[in-house]
Amino acid sequence: MMNGYSKCRALMVAGGLALAVAAPLSAAAQEPIRIGHVAALSGASAQSGEAITRGLTIAIDEINAKGGLLGGRKLELVQRDDESVPPKGVVAARELISKEKVVAMFGGIDTPVALACVPVVNKEKVPYMAVWAAGTGITRNGADPNFAFRVSAVDVLVDVKLLDYASKKFGSKKPGLMLINNPWGASNEQGLVAADKDNAAVEIAGIEKFENNDIDMTPQLTRLKEKGADSIILVVNTPPGAQMMKSRERMGWKVPVVSHWASRAAASPSSPGRPRATPTSCKPTASSASSTRRASACWRPSRRSIRRSRGRRTSSLPSAPPMPTTP
Repeated sequence: MMNGYSKCRALMVAGGLALAVAAPLSAAAQEPIRIGHVAALSGASAQSGEAITRGLTIAIDEINAKGGLLGGRKLELVQRDDESVPPKGVVAARELISKEKVVAMFGGIDTPVALACVPVVNKEKVPYMAVWAAGTGITRNGADPNFAFRVSAVDVLVDVKLLDYASKKFGSKKPGLMLINNPWGASNEQGLVAADKDNAAVEIAGIEKFENNDIDMTPQLTRLKEKGADSIILVVNTPPGAQMMKSRERMGWKVPVVSHWASRAAASPSSPGRPRATPTSCKPTASSASSTRRASACWRPSRRSIRRSRGRRTSSLPSAPPMPTTP
């Protein structure tokens, strides 16, 4: 699994040829080729938006330093902040396409935002690269032709591994699901239920939902405990994930937690009251009462801050192979 920089760099390399084909050949040599980026540049998920911005900026700078594309045309990054809010993401996507005339677009961390943007890019026939969001329906959306692509995890595959890891690592037979109550949680609920049917070693004990702003998840955890759950499958982003871990600690429930890769939760240095974290390789998170193994250990933001832009940013990369096929 790649970090924010290498993901975006790989995407830019993979998309170089597609961008060259998409750009009007009759355009003036000096006119920039605009690349859109819709992501959370503020709010709880802003760190992810910054990571993607860094990757895109470095990749574009490399392309431009080598002469750009189509006989010298530079690439230019145009960003919009979706604030992790789907309607704002849709407005941003439409603005980038209609006003900024971007030839391709990159998406951020949030599945709900990405799912809302996909119908827009498919209608306008603008390639969309999902960098982080893992919702199955982002790329497996039924559109033909489909302009949504990804290098991120995809829930339907991750869910199989989550149950398998809980079973093999912890001997779990009755995992309980703790899912964020939004389209990303729904994507994983569908995937986990399907994976459960194909895995004779486990049987889901129960399914509980919670809101992004919840600070006490003791009631949901108590219901799972009463149903005999011997592990927790956690699907959520960082802030509410930390609250879930704190709720479990308050209960004194020592059950292991296996988390989706986007959950840095208990392992996040910024999460107050967190259990001590022990980073491991990139794989589904496994956390116990006093230690946490996490998928996100492979991604570490640099201490060096960069300027986050909501407007244009010029940069540059050489022609490259076609875009990857949709998984």
